Amino acid sequence: MIRAMLISPLVLAACAMQPGGAVTQQIAPEYRGVETRLLDGDLVQFTVAMTGAGDNADVDAYAECAAAQYALIRGYGFARHLRTNVQEEGGVWSADAVYTISPSLPRGLRNLDAEVVVAHCAENGIPTV
Repeated sequence: MIRAMLISPLVLAACAMQPGGAVTQQIAPEYRGVETRLLDGDLVQFTVAMTGAGDNADVDAYAECAAAQYALIRGYGFARHLRTNVQEEGGVWSADAVYTISPSLPRGLRNLDAEVVVAHCAENGIPTV
């Protein structure tokens, strides 16, 4: 099993101005790490955890960033999303995602160009493996 944990999680708080001049505190994401497990050849499972997610899409994006970076680390340029299961418990969001990685564009509808996705993740402050 290959396991990678992020060393320095982002712990940030932001303030937002509401109509009428009220200021509310918004909790920014805290990325709590990625566990990577090679299942079979090109089939890889990613388990991610975070707090401060707004919805399933935030934790799904975290898993996608991990998958794209993993593909690049292994010398591949693409990944194909197979499934993601998301849950939230006590403010901690987690996702169990499975991707295939490949050197060429795989068949299917949910393909990732790993370099493009990793660049997008960096622009949006989402850590990768």
